[in-house]
Amino acid sequence: RAARVAEALAQGTVRGRDRRRRVAEALAAGKPIPTELRDEEAELRRLDALDPMRGVGAPNSVDDEFARSLRGERLAKVCVSTSRDPSSRLKQFAKELKHLLPNSTRINRGNTRVSDLVDATRRGEFTDLVMVHETRGQPDGLVCCHLPLGPTTYFTLENCVLRHDVDTPPKYSSDVAPHLIFHDFDADAKPLARRLKTVLTCLFPVPKADGQRAVTFYNAMDRISFRHHSWTEAGRDVDLAELGPRFEMRPYMIRLGTLDQPDADVEWVLRPYMNSAKKIL
Repeated sequence: RAARVAEALAQGTVRGRDRRRRVAEALAAGKPIPTELRDEEAELRRLDALDPMRGVGAPNSVDDEFARSLRGERLAKVCVSTSRDPSSRLKQFAKELKHLLPNSTRINRGNTRVSDLVDATRRGEFTDLVMVHETRGQPDGLVCCHLPLGPTTYFTLENCVLRHDVDTPPKYSSDVAPHLIFHDFDADAKPLARRLKTVLTCLFPVPKADGQRAVTFYNAMDRISFRHHSWTEAGRDVDLAELGPRFEMRPYMIRLGTLDQPDADVEWVLRPYMNSAKKIL
């Protein structure tokens, strides 16, 4: 009898390890979780992280959902959309984001439900869905949903200035992939800032060395200031021009699921008491 019990326990351990392996492989490859394992995905991921026999290639970082994009195996392909019934100003803002993000597509939302929009972007093999929101015609919200499994990052927008409202509006904007400049995101004591850097980096393809466009994310005072510039060189002189748009971003939530999963686990959320606490970014 003891031998039969031991054999049953061993078989259960092997089956459990096999389920964990299938979940880990699906996440590493950016594929949907097998249907029969979705109900126990969170528990399998937790057990996999605790398993001393876990292989080196298994996911062990919070940023594993971006691993293929960071390794250059998955080219950024972004879908830009808006909330329902957008104003002309929000439509213009979405259009400018489309020109800002190389290899992106702008989709008119219409009356499409969020779940249908996410399904459509998955079928279109988009890597990210960016949705902008407004209040009284002023853009005040931005959501970045990484596909196919998440996470979803929520930002509030402040002081939004569109391209034609900058001091010297540019005549045109190049679609070449921009160089990315991140200020104060890499400190070991700032895990949230490093997480947000990964989210924002994966919206852009790798730039070419001779590109003359730059996007800056400047982290200061719990705000991320966004600026968009191009430059031209004439000998030793460099002429810098702002292309727009410009705005300030403040994160307030990160969910581990996609935009159509309101019950997904919350990785981080801004609480009211944090407003007077130490800096969060």
